[in-house]
Amino acid sequence: MPKQGLQVLSLTGLRFDANLGILEHEKTSPQPIQVDAELNQGTQPLLPCDDDIDHVLDYRKVRKIIIDECTAEHVNLLESLIGKLAHRLMQLPGVLGVRVKITKLEIFEDCEVAIRMEAGQW
Repeated sequence: MPKQGLQVLSLTGLRFDANLGILEHEKTSPQPIQVDAELNQGTQPLLPCDDDIDHVLDYRKVRKIIIDECTAEHVNLLESLIGKLAHRLMQLPGVLGVRVKITKLEIFEDCEVAIRMEAGQW
């Protein structure tokens, strides 16, 4: 029986308002976005050494980092925001790779627009 496995932490469908975009109405008011993130933690024991939150990657911290990075300041380009977020998530201890997707939910009436970025090891 294996004692280790590959572990990926996922946050899906995180929705909040962010100051993002180059259009006039985007510069004056926040708009809803959705963030999906996967963090590759590589090979981990099937059972942690103990049942203590301090010895694993706390998903509450990951969620807060995503919201804080995306709401810290107005960003013109989705490409700039996703790069900034991917860079920050890659700095978390034990994270080998990140996949991040940011979706503008209401930019057009007939579709959503999203960018996905993958960095590190997968």
